Amino acid sequence: MVPHLVTALSGPLADLEQRMLDATPAIERWFRLEWQEHTPPFYCSVDLRNAGFKIAPVDTNLFPGGFNNLAPEVMPLAVQAAMAAIDKICPDARNLLLIPENHTRNKFYLSNVARLAAILRQTGLNVRLGSLNPDVTQRTTIDLDAGQTFDIEPLQRIGTNGRRIGLTDFDPCAVLLNNDLSAGIPEVLKNLNEQFVLPPLHAGWAVRRKTHHFAAYDDVAKRFAKLLDIDPWMINPYFERCSEVRFGDSDSEDCLAGHVETLLAKIRKKYKEYGITETPYVIVKADAGTYGMGVMSVKDPSEVRNMNRKSRNKMSVVKEGLEVSEVIVQEGVHTFERVPVGEKTEREDGVAGTIESGVAEPVVYMIDRYVVGGFYRVHTGRGKDENLNAPGMQFVPLPFASSCNFPDPGQRPQAAPNRFYAYGVVARLALLAASLELERTDPAADAA
Repeated sequence: MVPHLVTALSGPLADLEQRMLDATPAIERWFRLEWQEHTPPFYCSVDLRNAGFKIAPVDTNLFPGGFNNLAPEVMPLAVQAAMAAIDKICPDARNLLLIPENHTRNKFYLSNVARLAAILRQTGLNVRLGSLNPDVTQRTTIDLDAGQTFDIEPLQRIGTNGRRIGLTDFDPCAVLLNNDLSAGIPEVLKNLNEQFVLPPLHAGWAVRRKTHHFAAYDDVAKRFAKLLDIDPWMINPYFERCSEVRFGDSDSEDCLAGHVETLLAKIRKKYKEYGITETPYVIVKADAGTYGMGVMSVKDPSEVRNMNRKSRNKMSVVKEGLEVSEVIVQEGVHTFERVPVGEKTEREDGVAGTIESGVAEPVVYMIDRYVVGGFYRVHTGRGKDENLNAPGMQFVPLPFASSCNFPDPGQRPQAAPNRFYAYGVVARLALLAASLELERTDPAADAA
């Protein structure tokens, strides 16, 4: 299933996708050589937008929380990819500690945890769950739908001088975080010199910044564009960083409006170059954070200067109640894809159903360097130039297992195997950028 693309598949997008199909051997060799030099994150998800004239990543999550949205058909591929990742890190690993978010009552997220744990167990690991939530003081059973349950336990320091982390009667070889550390790095996770922590602690939002990621992506996109002889802008959203933002302070908002104006001017220039008639817009969002919080769509600098109190309050606080002081101003990429009427979906609260036509964006999931699956995030109440990661979103699973990794040059670019291959290529570019980002921000590298 490929959602309907509202714009005709012609011009820049058709040329871009055709170039990817024609250059498949060169592209795969390029990635293979890159992975000899760089280590991919253990896992990653990438939000893409298909504007009809460009395909670009708009967000890269190093703690993906939607494994429950993947189609059952992709599970064998996910298990194989997880095996490859674990073999590189700790080939004789027996025990793995999985640390989820503190959402002990969010059954939608907990279904993701259960699916992730199931994938890891199929690799031959004993998997147990430990919680950073101070309210979890003893082994607690979590009930899911359809009679499923799993246990979560309080973390504790173990081993000589407490240099390891584990659970009662459980000493893991590796620790996998599915908690993005928005609230900071807790003491219980610090100075773990004898265990692998994946992703590394500096991948959490206590340290990570979206502008660091997109600066790395900018470098990757330029090199890849040279390989394909294309304009890097076709796969790369412009962005600017605005630090020391204080929503409600007129001088600070004027500075932010200036960044918006500068970026809109750059986008208009590109639109004119390619004969694009759509209205340019930018996305202003917190430089650190997730869950679609602290995000606004802007078409004119005056919208920043004239925000009402409700909008300022919405922008000034993100997950864990943290105050926003840094933002990324990112080129808005329209989405011209729509999921067909009647497609089966699952809402953010886990309720299944069917959907009326709504704008959609693909989300691609990777483990190690492999694309393992994905889904469409759909929102019937949002437009093509708005953030879809918001309450009311729904999900359409995509069986990427064969189509995303095996393009068919005998078919047109918009055929499912070929469209999904293009998604997989751009998502892997973001994955490579994430590996560069983590290398550049590694505090151990700075110390050396």
